[in-house]
Amino acid sequence: MSQDLEKFGMPEEELFAPVDHSDLESEKITAPRYSYWHSVFRVFFKKKINIIILAILGVLIAFTYLYPLFVEYDKFGNLMDATTKHLSPSAAIERLGMNIHWILGTGAAGQSTFDAVWFGSRISISLAFICAAINLSVGVVVGSIWGFSKKVDVFMQEVYNILANIPYILLIAVMVMLFKAGFWTMVLALTITGWLGIAYFIRTQVVIIRDREYNLASKCLGTSTLKIAMKNILPFMTSVIVTLAATEIPSYISYEVFLAYIGMGMSDMSLGRLIYESESAMLTPGWQFEFWSPVVVASIITIVLYVVGQNLGDASDPRTHM
Repeated sequence: MSQDLEKFGMPEEELFAPVDHSDLESEKITAPRYSYWHSVFRVFFKKKINIIILAILGVLIAFTYLYPLFVEYDKFGNLMDATTKHLSPSAAIERLGMNIHWILGTGAAGQSTFDAVWFGSRISISLAFICAAINLSVGVVVGSIWGFSKKVDVFMQEVYNILANIPYILLIAVMVMLFKAGFWTMVLALTITGWLGIAYFIRTQVVIIRDREYNLASKCLGTSTLKIAMKNILPFMTSVIVTLAATEIPSYISYEVFLAYIGMGMSDMSLGRLIYESESAMLTPGWQFEFWSPVVVASIITIVLYVVGQNLGDASDPRTHM
């Protein structure tokens, strides 16, 4: 071998050289560190449509929560002035001056439809976020226990079979009729059994995952059930939980709007209440903005929340992090 190398004019040491061996260096992993949430947001923001939708959501949230802080809204501020009632946007600007308050016209009491929509949105969105937080928290916890414990499974199956067959809208309507139709009454009505469907779905996912080989191996090695649930199962269902939130939050706004539209909603000035009170203006020429403004805003809010949640749920799936 040495003679062959010398024949071609190549010293032996250039091809073969001794190296130092280090046990510490051999244990080092050269692969880049993986950050789950960094990968989630990298995948999410890779799509430009998500940036646009997120910007729209930011504008909606800003108008919903920040705009009312700087504006004093009085529903009956122009009640005594008959010339300010039911004005179209152009007529309102001509009558009351060029101002952001009048770009959607005025209502039955001469109030600003633009201001009313954002004050109502604050109540509706707050209701949706609170109900979603309660139902998702209770549903995930109960569903995880339900999926792991066979004794709990037997009991909860009977509870689910009974309560799941009661129409959800009917149950909410009864709760609203029994108590004063306020904000917290609506929260109670939407959460008293709203977590049950989420818990059943989580239970099904836990049953699918809990008996996989790596979980059985962890259990055989003495790992506690709680640790298996927290380390092996719940992180796997992050995308599922985010997707659930994407469907739950808009649904509560829809429930509130529907119940208010049929006269069984909150007494507070929510989007549903605005739609209910302006129903008579729907078919009156020149008054349509009073009705369609809260309808359009409620639709945009629910669609944007749903799309953002769905796309974030897709990005939360580790299989998209390639």
